[in-house]
Amino acid sequence: MTPRCYMLAVLAAVCILTLLCSHGAPVSPTDAHLMLCQSHTRCGSKFYDPQQHCCYDDAVVSLGRTQKCGNCTFRVCFEQCCPWSDRLQETFVVKVKGQKCFLALSSDDRVCSSVS
Repeated sequence: MTPRCYMLAVLAAVCILTLLCSHGAPVSPTDAHLMLCQSHTRCGSKFYDPQQHCCYDDAVVSLGRTQKCGNCTFRVCFEQCCPWSDRLQETFVVKVKGQKCFLALSSDDRVCSSVS
């Protein structure tokens, strides 16, 4: 093939992918198969849709999943449970995911006592 033929082949492939991935595509997914143009993220060896699930502790979980943090409940996709040292007793703090656990308490944080 000549360089011009290569350019035409690449251009044709780009055009086809653009048409498949456009928002106006008449085909919508009706089953659980991965579509070429949908945004999916990996969690270990599994793919998931970040609009419906998140990766927590190497497992795909729903966005509404909660877990205990001392006497509080936190949303595992959006918050994290941090151990917090209080001189009187061991407590926990629920912080927004991505914040460092060792940072000072903010108005968004929830202090949770430990369950004995």
